[in-house]
This record gives sequence, structure tokens and C-alpha cells, in this order.
Amino acid sequence: MKVKTMFQVGASLMMAAALSACASKSHVKRDGTTDNPVFPAVEKVSPSFKHNKGTFPTADELAQIKPGMTKDQFYKLLGRPHFNEGMFGVREWDYVFHFHTPGQGTDNVSTCQFKILYDAQKYARSFHWKAVDPEHAVCPPQGSGKGKPARYTLSADALFAFDKSGLEDIQAEGRGQLDKLVGKLKKVDLRTVRVVGHTDYLGSDSYNLALSARRAETVRQYLINSGIAVKAVHAYGAGETEPVKQCADNGGQEALISCLQPNRRVEIEVEGTFAS
Repeated sequence: MKVKTMFQVGASLMMAAALSACASKSHVKRDGTTDNPVFPAVEKVSPSFKHNKGTFPTADELAQIKPGMTKDQFYKLLGRPHFNEGMFGVREWDYVFHFHTPGQGTDNVSTCQFKILYDAQKYARSFHWKAVDPEHAVCPPQGSGKGKPARYTLSADALFAFDKSGLEDIQAEGRGQLDKLVGKLKKVDLRTVRVVGHTDYLGSDSYNLALSARRAETVRQYLINSGIAVKAVHAYGAGETEPVKQCADNGGQEALISCLQPNRRVEIEVEGTFAS
């Protein structure tokens, strides 16, 4: 009898929790719409996001959002949802997004919640925004989802000596290119600068990934040392995963290395307000 009672209590608690969870969610129709979008309390963001309570989406990421996308596509574009509503069986995902908005928000940052609603086949059909800070902010801020960031591509062969990646390894031609870039960046009200290192496919995957990450971090440090704000610049390594040129391996090693040169690069993506 005691075991049965404990089981009943446990079942009751689980049912109550389920009902509570249901009550905090939107009523999503089969076509992926709702008459009353219900947003979770922003303070209930998943524990793994509590350090900064969300993420900073790029303008390019927001520009790619459209109906008909799958959960896998959103996972790759925006990351997993920021709350604990679940990922697979549910039909709504919620995010907390921050935007650099000079003169508005807390420390010049505005915060918005973003909700994706899926239809019965789990395709995204409708999207909803809610201002958090400031309370009457425009979400997303004007211009956040329009246009693409400026992109600059620098040849890794010009930047670094062969197989090198340190600040002391940057060659004269590479320093000249970086100094010109710094001059351009100082004319921009910067939000984000993303530095991504790339390699060709020669060598092991793990080595190429590590080399690309080291080179990206070195370029990041160069920009920071030249006066670009530390918080704005982020570095990543992509290794050989994003080639821009394919080459046939039938002309000898030197010819192959020369052909693959465009893949050995550092790309710098800049978001901000550019001077007209």
C-alpha cells in the first residue's frame, strides 16, 4: 500500500508538472500559427545560457530566417532553443537575443525574445518577437535583419610563413593588409568582428583545424593590439571544412599546393554601422 501511495503521489506530481508546462506554452494550431503567443519568463532561460542570458545573432543569421525551415536548419543557424521546452516533440522554440543598440537598452544593448512556431509536420510557419529591455524596444532593431555584414578575405600565404601562426610570424605583406583593414574598422561603429581561419585539405583534419584556429586567434590579437575593442572581436578555426576551390590531384604536389592557395585564407566578417 505504501509503495502504491508513493507511486500515485509521484504520478500526480508528474501530471501537475506537465500541466504547468502546457499552461506556459502557446496554443499552436496545426498550420503553425497561434492567436496568442505565450513567451516563457526570460529569467527561466536554460541554465547553460544563464551567464549571458542568451546570444547575439548576426544580421546575416536573421536575414536567413524564413517559413518552411526545419528544426535542423534552425539548430545550425541559431543554435538550440534557450529554454527547456524540449526540442523534438514540441512545436515552439524560444530564444533570447541581444542587439548592440547605441543609446538604448542596458549598457547600449537591447534584449528581445524570439519564438518559432512549427506546423504539425514540424516545419516553421510563424515567428513572434517580444521586447524585454527596454520594454518598448523595436524587435528586432531596425536594420538587424537586413543586408549582410562586410567581409574581407586575406590570403594565409601572405599573412603567415609556411606552417606558422604566431604574431611574430606575420609577414610584411600580411601586416600591410591588416593595417589597411584596421583603418577601415576604425571608421565603423562596430558590433561584432568574426575572424575565421581556413586551410586546404593537405595534412590531417585535426592539425588543420588547430592551425586555422591559431591563425584566427593571432589575427584577432593583432586587431586588438591595433586598437579594435576586445569585446567585439571573436576568433574561430574552420580547418579544411569550407573550401572555395576544388583541385584535381593529377599535376604533382607543387601544382596542387598552388591550386589550393585560395582555400588557405583568413576571413573577417564585420557587423556595425558603416560611415556613408
